[in-house]
Amino acid sequence: MNASPRALILNLLLGAGGAPLGAREAVAACALMGVQEGSARVALARLVAAGMLQPGGRGLYTLGAAAQPLAADVATWRAGEQRVRPWLGDWVAVHAGALGRSDRAALRSRERALDLLGLAELERGLYLRPDNLAGGVAGVRARLASLCPQSDLTVFVARDLGPARERDALGLWDGAGLNQAYAERTDRLDQWLAGAGALPLDEAARESLVMGHDAIHALVFDPLLPEPMVNTTARAAFADAVRRFDAAGQLIWQQFLAGSRRTPPSGPAAAQLATPHPADLETLP
Repeated sequence: MNASPRALILNLLLGAGGAPLGAREAVAACALMGVQEGSARVALARLVAAGMLQPGGRGLYTLGAAAQPLAADVATWRAGEQRVRPWLGDWVAVHAGALGRSDRAALRSRERALDLLGLAELERGLYLRPDNLAGGVAGVRARLASLCPQSDLTVFVARDLGPARERDALGLWDGAGLNQAYAERTDRLDQWLAGAGALPLDEAARESLVMGHDAIHALVFDPLLPEPMVNTTARAAFADAVRRFDAAGQLIWQQFLAGSRRTPPSGPAAAQLATPHPADLETLP
């Protein structure tokens, strides 16, 4: 997880479901992760200047207009299994035009967009994924146009690749590795939840933020492959584990931030806020 103050503040707001974040809360959260108060306040100012945050009254902040595309990307993890349909064997293909070496920002934007949609490179400039997303090729085309409007991308359906090319296409993803990761991550989250009630609140908050970020990142960038390329039951179980973990993390952070409102933070010592244990975790389903 990126521990920069800007990333930490954005992560908190992205996970808050639209709820505002106070400056004091942002400072306390950053202090918990080892970030100085001055750095946290500079990050708030820079995020406002970039349009990523919108300041409100009484020192409260919400996500700004520039952060809405990012928020939309992150929100996709909650509906992963609803975004797929049965695979009939066709492929979504994307041909990407050449970009010059000077267009590094455009290249990064395009690569991120292709990754978000689970597209893998079959040969130079040609990317594929199974045509199993609910919106079909039209949905992929629209999403790519939204994510990287400046890129020269041609999106179409490919079929009848031939035996050799079909094998190459199927080998673009490590299905066994994905299945193993689903199972291991599910176990890791469930084991943490089982013992979270015994943790001090600051430790639970810190660990839940890092682990939750990593788990949600894995779901956001999951290629959503169909059977038999991956075990979709294992993927769904992982998504369920992330939902349980997210609910627990929300509760932990509500308690932690409530403590920060009662106790004004002061530098790194704010990480030691005296707040109760997250015993309420034991009541979560």
